[in-house]
Amino acid sequence: MFEQLEIRCPKLGNQVTFAYCLKEGGDIPCPRTIKCWQSFFPVEDYIRKRLTPEDWERCFNQKPKEKILTLVELIEAAKKQTVK
Repeated sequence: MFEQLEIRCPKLGNQVTFAYCLKEGGDIPCPRTIKCWQSFFPVEDYIRKRLTPEDWERCFNQKPKEKILTLVELIEAAKKQTVK
C-alpha cells in the first residue's frame, strides 16, 4: 500500500521508495524512516505492526553512529561494490 511512495532521502540525496526505507538496514528499516515519513502517513504504527519488539529496539532505540564511522562504512561498502 505505502511501499511505492517516494520521497527524497536525506541520507542518500536522491528519490527512494518507502519499500527501500523498510529494508535499508538489511532486515530492519532505516533508523530515519519514522522521521522522514511521519508527515505522509502513520508510519510508526505501520512499522510497529511489522517488527518484533527486539527488531524495533535494534532499529530505533540504538545510539546513532558517529558521522565519521558512517562515512567510513559507506566508503568500504562502495569499494566492495566496485570490486565485484
